[in-house]
Amino acid sequence: MIVGVDAKRIVRNGTGLGSYGRTLVNDLLRRGDSELELRLYAPDEGKDSLRGQIIEGATFCYPTEKPSDVGALRKAWWRSRGIVKDLKRDRVNVYHGLSGELPIGLRKAGIPGVVTIHDLIFMRHPEYYHWIDTKIYEWKFRQTLREAAHIIAISERTRQDIIELGGAEYADRISVIYQSFSPRFTKEISASKKAEVKQRYELPARYVLNVGTIERRKNLLLVAEALDLLPKDIHLVAVGRKTDYAEELPKDERIHLLSGVPDDDLAAIYAMGEAFAYPSRYEGFGIPIIEAIAAGLPVVACTGSCLEEAGGPYCRYVDPDNPTEMAEALQMSLRGAYDREQRIAKSREYIKRFEGRDVAGQVIDIYRRYAPNE
Repeated sequence: MIVGVDAKRIVRNGTGLGSYGRTLVNDLLRRGDSELELRLYAPDEGKDSLRGQIIEGATFCYPTEKPSDVGALRKAWWRSRGIVKDLKRDRVNVYHGLSGELPIGLRKAGIPGVVTIHDLIFMRHPEYYHWIDTKIYEWKFRQTLREAAHIIAISERTRQDIIELGGAEYADRISVIYQSFSPRFTKEISASKKAEVKQRYELPARYVLNVGTIERRKNLLLVAEALDLLPKDIHLVAVGRKTDYAEELPKDERIHLLSGVPDDDLAAIYAMGEAFAYPSRYEGFGIPIIEAIAAGLPVVACTGSCLEEAGGPYCRYVDPDNPTEMAEALQMSLRGAYDREQRIAKSREYIKRFEGRDVAGQVIDIYRRYAPNE
């Protein structure tokens, strides 16, 4: 069974969709299924550091021309249309779009398409996007629904959004398969690695951690405002790409914004945190919550989307507009707080449902459902 995979984000995006793709592909490869051949299709080689995170066993495929000779428009055309010819040439049985898109003409070419849809935030909350982008994204979404043989939603919330905003006729083609998380977050971090990372990023002794793009929808200002109500030795460390929204955060020596943090260092930053705050107003899932729990942190997140689904009943959830609630929940999550360790242990038990081999097995079952019998 030859499975083609959209690998653009795998080789280009350090977090988010890139992390999802690399984790899933590696989980599929670790199963050691001799009947499965994975071919990863990308418009160019991307970043060596990201491409190198894929373990041995998959084949990267690029446009027929050398990637360095192909311009941006040509790469975009190849990914959205031209790739179909290459998939037919390579006798691909099933093609998986990992980031909510499938190439035009896939169904007509007789190649079953599986697509993972992470969220429909651009339709639920268009105020966070340029209006032109929302139109483009919505067109791609509806085009992908027409091409797809099967749809993977990464949460029940996303499944409901697809049905409500895309059409009830697609309900029977949707499976909820949660994201898995990288095993690096569960591994013990050596004292020397922690000391090295702490020195490199000048990390404080005690901090609440946040991971994710620093943008308006992620609502980091809520945690910054809650910081004034916490003990003075508690800092906020936020790891993620900055946008203009970062300028709205208070200029406070207790707030540390870090960008471009490599994966190995990120695991250590998680491990040294005291609590994790995820104040986002809307998400399709919220993988940083799972990573934080895996690393042994208590989590405080916000109500209003699917974060309760991701974190489970032993995390704390607060109003996204109430800094006092956020401060109180964080106070009850700091070291020494009542039942903190029990909540961490129960949350770790809850996230076992997201472990990689189980997720990969569910995805392979879908591939087999649509791959032609030899």
